[in-house]
Amino acid sequence: MLGWLFGRKKKKQELDEAAFEAWDKAKSAFMQDVLGQEHDMVMHAIIPYAIGGGLDLYYFPNGNGNGNGNGNGNGVAGTGIATKELVMAPRQGPINRVFKAYEWVMFTREAIDLDAAKDEDSAFGRAHDTLNRLLNALARYAEQATLNPNETCEFPEDFDEHIGGTCLIFDAYSPPDASNDLGVGLMLAMRVHRSEMDYAREHGGAELIEKLKAAGRYPYSDLSGEAVA
Repeated sequence: MLGWLFGRKKKKQELDEAAFEAWDKAKSAFMQDVLGQEHDMVMHAIIPYAIGGGLDLYYFPNGNGNGNGNGNGNGVAGTGIATKELVMAPRQGPINRVFKAYEWVMFTREAIDLDAAKDEDSAFGRAHDTLNRLLNALARYAEQATLNPNETCEFPEDFDEHIGGTCLIFDAYSPPDASNDLGVGLMLAMRVHRSEMDYAREHGGAELIEKLKAAGRYPYSDLSGEAVA
């Protein structure tokens, strides 16, 4: 089981530190433009992702960015949880037909409460645990597979006792043309009901996403409310 600790943000140390710091600062500004102001605390993995451990998790509880949440990104309540370790240089990371490289983001309707992040009796703790597990699984999967917007994904029932059987749909959360200069974009992973995943596979993921937006479910992974298909 992965271990975690909270701390202030780490700085990446590389040979060309000045160039990395400038790019990393621009990348963080880009993510905040899309997701809103970033929280000043990060959950650091005890074993770094780069050597086989878990992801550091970055929090965006101020949904006033310019993402794809409701047409213009404004008013996305709750908490966004994003990765930042998949793309450590421009265009060097998971790739798909929209982005030359991308990071993941997922959302919960629950207000951020980092004191309860590991409390399974709290609503935020349960949501945090699920999104944490999904983001870590998707990060490794994206290293080997091309995952495109509007596509779906289903975890095998025996994958994990917590997220086995989970169904997801993907979307480009940042505008594709907004990330060309930086060489990084943001992909949304969103939990959906199995019937919704089946609908997307029959009618197309774009149609399901429009239904989810119309029902006020997008971009959240809480599975609150009835299935839209």
